[in-house]
Amino acid sequence: MFVNGGYTAASEKAISKWRKTQMIVVVVFTICILAVLCNLLVLPLLFSSSSEYNTPDIPCTSKCRVVLVESIPENLTYPDGAPSHVSTYQTWLNLILSAEKTIDIASFYWTLRPHDLNISGDFPSAKEGETIFKELMKAGTNRSIQIRIAHSIPDGTYLPNLDVEELVAAKAAEARALNFTRLMGAGILHTKMWLVDDKHFYVGSANIDFRSLTQVKELGAAVYNCSCLAQDMSKLFEVYWKLGEDGATVPPKWPADLKTDFNFNNTLHVPFNNTDARVVLSSSPPPFCPEGRVSDIDAILHVIDEAKSFIKIAVMDYLPIIPEYGSRSIPQLFWPVIDDRLRKAAIERGVTVQILGSIWNHTSYKMLPYLRSFKIIDEIRNNKVDVKLFRVPTSTDEQKKIPYVRVNHNKYMVTDNVAYIGTSNWDGSYFTVTAGIGLTVNNTATDGPSEDPNTLQKQLLDVFNRDWNSEYAEDLIFPAGN
Repeated sequence: MFVNGGYTAASEKAISKWRKTQMIVVVVFTICILAVLCNLLVLPLLFSSSSEYNTPDIPCTSKCRVVLVESIPENLTYPDGAPSHVSTYQTWLNLILSAEKTIDIASFYWTLRPHDLNISGDFPSAKEGETIFKELMKAGTNRSIQIRIAHSIPDGTYLPNLDVEELVAAKAAEARALNFTRLMGAGILHTKMWLVDDKHFYVGSANIDFRSLTQVKELGAAVYNCSCLAQDMSKLFEVYWKLGEDGATVPPKWPADLKTDFNFNNTLHVPFNNTDARVVLSSSPPPFCPEGRVSDIDAILHVIDEAKSFIKIAVMDYLPIIPEYGSRSIPQLFWPVIDDRLRKAAIERGVTVQILGSIWNHTSYKMLPYLRSFKIIDEIRNNKVDVKLFRVPTSTDEQKKIPYVRVNHNKYMVTDNVAYIGTSNWDGSYFTVTAGIGLTVNNTATDGPSEDPNTLQKQLLDVFNRDWNSEYAEDLIFPAGN
């Protein structure tokens, strides 16, 4: 109300109250906007992983490439036109030379030079291993590449790890040894993995050993320009690195920055060689698996269960037991986990199963009877199960002098839709107390298995068939009198 051309006291009071209400509304609205912005932009930065080794997530691109890798022992030959692949030696050399910042290696032991074995003489087959050692030394010194090595505690003269000691002494690398007696009560770090710049990696059967390059038959996969998958692999290495700390124990719960989103409920889609693939990285033993990580045994069982027509397995040792440890202080246990699932696939689903084991100077006498028991299923399902043994011939004096060589050391499985490449032999100890990893690649399209010859599944299938039908594969027969 106006009085003498001005406001009354009542009107001034009303206006003041309205202005205060307006200010409160503006302040509350501003606070809400700031809260939304904080939730979207600030909090993710505050609570994201602080690990110094983490790198920003990079989406998979068409540059992702997977290459099958083999070591074919000297004097083991195949007919012209047989499948062949890049060598383990060339792959490791490529990884070293391509490194710009980091090289992480997880391994059982190191014997890149023959003098580590306390054997005398000239060994031409060791030249490739010696080259790998020299290039790692140059990478860690001249090129300032950060090299980290996770390995099992050395076992005296049998596995001295002199290569690692020399690299560390020269400040070319940092190393940590995992004590599995303390961590798991038994077992070893049996993983064989190289990781470069969180962008490229190798996984397979080859130990860091000159023999794995020229005297032992090995198989693995190299993945290039694939940060999305390599970053997931780096989390597996970080588990080993943490467990290699002084006095380390397996934590009841792993840090959140080591969890993974990628498993069989949510596979990582990778355009391998311009072909869509669904990929999962698995790990053993289960206590080494942070949240979301598939255990290696569960990955193997999943691949077996998903097979529709065939399962082909190449593995050095196949035993449905957990062997005794420590002079039998830990007794042998029956462990038919894989065995039962294979028999179920053959008997109930009519899946053809082929197992290619290895026969050499150190084959377990227990393995052959277990493998023969598979042959009985032939009588039920019309030859749906078959077993052979692959023998690498020994022909030169050098090959006779070098211990623990001339063996098919492969550890893989291929089905009608999946390729699986692992680092573990197939007895129960490797999945319960021993560390290993597996790479599962599914190239199956919506209308069935891919016919693309560039897929890992097709290449692995060709390798298996090459070996199964070669002169080096022997039929598994029953002893005379049985």
